[in-house]
Amino acid sequence: MRTFCPGPIPSHGIFLSCPGNDFLMQTIWKGAISFGFVTIPIRLYAATEERDVAFHQVHAKDKGRIRHRRVCELEGKEVPYTEIARGYELPDGDVVVLTDEDLEDLPLVSSKVIDVLKFVPLDQVDCIYLQRSYYLQPDETGAKPYVLLRDALERSGKVALVKVTLRNRESLALLRARDGVLVLHTMLWPDEIRDPKTVAPPEDVSVQPQEIAVAESYITMLTEDFQPDEYVDEYRQAVAELVQAKAAGRETRAPEKVEVEVSKVVDLMAALQASVEAAKKQRVAAETGRTSARRTAAEKSQKAGESTTPAPKTAKKTARKTPRKPT
Repeated sequence: MRTFCPGPIPSHGIFLSCPGNDFLMQTIWKGAISFGFVTIPIRLYAATEERDVAFHQVHAKDKGRIRHRRVCELEGKEVPYTEIARGYELPDGDVVVLTDEDLEDLPLVSSKVIDVLKFVPLDQVDCIYLQRSYYLQPDETGAKPYVLLRDALERSGKVALVKVTLRNRESLALLRARDGVLVLHTMLWPDEIRDPKTVAPPEDVSVQPQEIAVAESYITMLTEDFQPDEYVDEYRQAVAELVQAKAAGRETRAPEKVEVEVSKVVDLMAALQASVEAAKKQRVAAETGRTSARRTAAEKSQKAGESTTPAPKTAKKTARKTPRKPT
C-alpha cells in the first residue's frame, strides 16, 4: 500500500512523520568511552525515532490552537520559565525546591564518560531492562580505538555493561557492536522493574502434557525468521489517507470493523487442535502464493530475456550462376 505523506498541515493541526523523510541526525551528547586505560572520544545520536501521528489540540469551531499556560496556583498568574524550579513534596506536604545549580553540583562520575564496568553475555540480559538505543560515532582521533573495541566485542560475543549520565540521569547501559557501529542501550535499574507475581496466574493451575504438545505444534507451524520489513503501521497509514481525503474535500469512508469475539474456552484441546489446523492451511496458502509469485516472476524474466535477445541472422544464399554455353 502506498503511504501518503501530506507533510505539515498547520491548518488541520496535524503533523505526520513519514518513511523516507530522514533528516540529519543531531548530536545529543558528547563524551568519551572509558575502556581500561583507553579513552575513545565519541558523539551520541538517537538510533530510533517514533513515526507516530502528532495531533495538536485545536478549537473545533475555528481551528484555533489550544495553548497551555504555566500558572501559579497561589498567585493565579502566569509564571515565566526562568522562575520555574523543581519541587519535591515531602510526606508532610512541605516542598523542597531544587535548582539547576543544586543538581549540577552533584558528584556524577559518568557525567561525560561512558564508564565500562564489566563484560557480560547478551543472553543474560532480559529485554525488560532495555530502554532507548543510541549510535556512537568516534571523533577523528578516536577512530582506531573505536574500531578496536567494536571488533573485540564482535569476536568475543560479549556486550559491555556501562554507566552513563544523560539529561542529568545516571543509567546502566549496554554497549554492543551492530552493523559496523557501537550501539548504546540505556537500561532501567533493578528496583524499577515491578514484581510480576501480582499478575501471575494461580500456582494450582496446571495443563496436561498432550495440551502442551499441541501448543508446541502450533508454535512450530508459525515459526519463521524475523523479517521486520514485512510489517507496517496500518493505523498510521489509515490516518494519513484520512488526512489526504479531508484536505482534498473528499468524503471519508470508515473501514470495515473486524469484530473479535472473545469467548470462554470450554475445551482447550479442541481449541488448540483447531488452531493447528488453521495454521496448516495458512502456511499452505502462503507457500502457494510464494510459489505463484516466483513462477510469475520467472515467466516475466524469461519473456524479457526473449525480447532483448537478438534473432539469429539467416545466412544469405548465393545463387549459383549457370555457365554460359560456348557458341
